[in-house]
Amino acid sequence: MPENYLGRVRGMLGEPPKRYADAAAWRTLESDLEVSLPADFKEIVDDYAPIQINGHLWLHHPATERWNLGEWIRSTSEAWSQIDWDSAEADGDPRILLGTPDLLFGTAAGLIPITSTDRGETIFYAPRGATGKGALFIEDGDGEFFAYAMEFAEWLYRWLIGEDMTGPGGSAFYPGPVALQDLPMTPDDRPMERSGPDRGM
Repeated sequence: MPENYLGRVRGMLGEPPKRYADAAAWRTLESDLEVSLPADFKEIVDDYAPIQINGHLWLHHPATERWNLGEWIRSTSEAWSQIDWDSAEADGDPRILLGTPDLLFGTAAGLIPITSTDRGETIFYAPRGATGKGALFIEDGDGEFFAYAMEFAEWLYRWLIGEDMTGPGGSAFYPGPVALQDLPMTPDDRPMERSGPDRGM
């Protein structure tokens, strides 16, 4: 029986508030991208976003004006598209992992940024992956990419328990309950800090 990583993530983050769950917002975003985003990623975002997890990982939401996922994907894709990959270092060139001569961002044929950390790491979804199946590609903040052939919920669970999920030496483990910060939705709001349930770690 496959592991229920979505259930494990929910067990660490606590009861989902589902403040902005909106199927129509996802349909609009996926229509713009011309690709379906991973179902477990959408569930986690609908459950908890906009939020910062353990002081590092940001999750935006497609249905909110502030911290809007669609706008973030577009602006981040535009920024990554400015890089001259022909002069990139071989070890840090995701074209090698994807097996393609061209690298596109924000499209089904390339890499779609879905989240990031305040440590400079960017997490991309590659709909075609390196083997024709969807995969996650992580840029470690120093220009090197690493492929993770797993669903987002598994990646997030392993990141939360302290595995190196953003490349070698990329762990971000904190013992105790997971720290959660609901992001402010108006200029006058203050971030709401709370914790997930005890996880025996």
